[in-house]
Amino acid sequence: MADLPARVLFGAAYYHEYTPAYDPELRPDERLKTDLDLMAEAKFTVIRVGESVWSTWEPENGTFDLDWLQPVLDGARERGISVVLGTPTYAVPPWLARQYPEITGERRTGERIGWGARQEADFTHPAFRFHAERVIRKIVARYVDHPAIIGWQVDNEPGLHLFHNHGVFQRFVDHLRDKYGDVETLNREWGLVYWSHRLSTWADLWTPDGNEQPQYDVAWREFQARQVTEFIGWQADIVREYARPEQFVTTCISYTRNGVEDDEMSDRLDIASGNPYYDMQDGLLLPDPTPDDHEQVWKTTGVWSMYQTADWMFSSRQEPFLVTETNANSIGFCWDNRPGYDGQWRQAAWAHVARGARMIEYWQWQTLRFGAETYWGGVLPHSGQPGRTFTEIARLGAEFDKAGPLVAGIEPDADIAMVYSMPSKWLMQKYPPLSKPDGAPDPASYHRIFDPFYRGAFDSGRQVRIVHARQLHDASGRREGMSPEEAVRRHPVLVAPALYVVDDATVDWLADYAHAGGHLVIGPRTAYADHEARARHEPAPGRLTEAAGVRYDEFSNLTRDVPVRTVPGGPLEVPTDATATHWIEGLTVIDADVLASYEHPHFGRFPAVTTRRHGTGRVTCVGTVPGRDLARALAAWMAPASRDGWQGLPASVTVTTGTSPDGRRLHIVHNWNWEPARVQVPADLSDVLTDDPVPAGTLLDLDPWDVRVLVSADTTPTP
Repeated sequence: MADLPARVLFGAAYYHEYTPAYDPELRPDERLKTDLDLMAEAKFTVIRVGESVWSTWEPENGTFDLDWLQPVLDGARERGISVVLGTPTYAVPPWLARQYPEITGERRTGERIGWGARQEADFTHPAFRFHAERVIRKIVARYVDHPAIIGWQVDNEPGLHLFHNHGVFQRFVDHLRDKYGDVETLNREWGLVYWSHRLSTWADLWTPDGNEQPQYDVAWREFQARQVTEFIGWQADIVREYARPEQFVTTCISYTRNGVEDDEMSDRLDIASGNPYYDMQDGLLLPDPTPDDHEQVWKTTGVWSMYQTADWMFSSRQEPFLVTETNANSIGFCWDNRPGYDGQWRQAAWAHVARGARMIEYWQWQTLRFGAETYWGGVLPHSGQPGRTFTEIARLGAEFDKAGPLVAGIEPDADIAMVYSMPSKWLMQKYPPLSKPDGAPDPASYHRIFDPFYRGAFDSGRQVRIVHARQLHDASGRREGMSPEEAVRRHPVLVAPALYVVDDATVDWLADYAHAGGHLVIGPRTAYADHEARARHEPAPGRLTEAAGVRYDEFSNLTRDVPVRTVPGGPLEVPTDATATHWIEGLTVIDADVLASYEHPHFGRFPAVTTRRHGTGRVTCVGTVPGRDLARALAAWMAPASRDGWQGLPASVTVTTGTSPDGRRLHIVHNWNWEPARVQVPADLSDVLTDDPVPAGTLLDLDPWDVRVLVSADTTPTP
């Protein structure tokens, strides 16, 4: 893990270079002093600078202006504020686009992206790389020894476009040649006899624009993600030639970008960083009014989804992470203005810290008066004068200052682990197993299957650790992975929904995990296809059939929800409103216990949930996408005892637990509602922010949109 200050870093992205455009009459040095003084007042400890303005660093080809940032760094240093300096490679200057038009990215073969936004350049092109490397080296060499700089951000939110340029495609062909060796092997592995797609030579391979072959699509998406990973790793390596040992290198990830494979890319960095954006106001309300079919995109809606994003960021390296951008005020577009209710800034920040965030950094300091993000609200409004947002954030800064190292790098608890599969998600974006209500294919199908299991865990008060499939077992040897026995110790319950594209070794690892004592839960589409997205010859769920004690060869989409009922006398109790949604697999029991069934004249012949002992563990098969009530009941059954004894929580209250770096247990209690709430404390604790003792049995009063941070007196070894 990166060597970071022993407290939660707290701050915002700061662009002093925009000051003349804010107000031509304003002296930049006066504005800088005002800004930095306000940051110090708000207990800021970090700012991010420099990543958006290549044309300021290099206004003309080979002409550099590197000194303009010096006053910002000096002023930050004087006030004890650290700096993360970014490389500006995601925003190409007009002179570079004009002099080298061949670097323009192509959305489809021959279809160039227009200029005027960002990330329009094919970052693999040699002309782009030459100029990018030159400006990176100039900036890093100029500022690497400045004492304010604690880290470097390379690029910004990479992976926006999938590039179809000629050079990219030719490298794809080279990659396939290296992987498969000859066209006959590729013909066989991809099944190119179908529709007369057999290749006679590598020159026969078609460009991806009109492709309809799933095996091609998975390979293309993996290759595109590899280009992004290589690009970010290339920049990181350049920066490391100069960086001091104590300085970290990262990039800020927008986790839903098409070209991002976050766990692979984060291997090339010192710490994972992400940009979680979320709807505030009623988007953070519990009980959650968000419809089940609401699509989560670059910003999320619902407390559960905000937690899922935080757990996703932790999963990148299975370590604490940085929040490099998040809501300062209203975020998004000029027609979508919803700044938070009082207290929601504290709630969201403490939620991220509870799940492992070591930095909370807002985008941005002052709301822009120009450009595409004019209504993406900053800490300060357009006027530049402190308002309600500043007051709320300053309160939070004081709390992090008070909490100090106790909350910097929490190891979050997990009652349930969930397996995440990027190849399965990519495949389902183009070949969705689910449809939208109007019958159109649903490119969000992967998360339509994955998310209900996560949301069920959240709704039941369980905490989740997301684990990438490659982090379980990596046959390539690029990372160590876990033995099944080690995984049982770390994650006694492992849920694998929608793990469609998966190699034999990983499927066998899952069976071995259950045999070693783990509770493996498999959901729809898991183990159905192999690593090339080919349907397996074995009856579904493939190589897990024997361990699960069920098989199926029939499945169906659902046009409406189907009621699910408990099998009398069984261990799983489901509510009367429990439903199956979207999908049913026609499970046939070989040697398993049926826990729940469908109430339907046709689908009633199939079990909805089965379970079977396997070795010293268990395999449970969920043959549908569980509705909210069924998902909550499943999670409560899988992990019957939530951590640390909190019981009887009101519907608006969550408790997030974890272990501090010094071994003490932390309990972060939220009330996500306008109504006050009261909960009973299960153990002797103390309030981190007031130092008041909170004895066991205390009835803890929570105000509307409140957060309490509690800590145990003793230490517990981190799992």
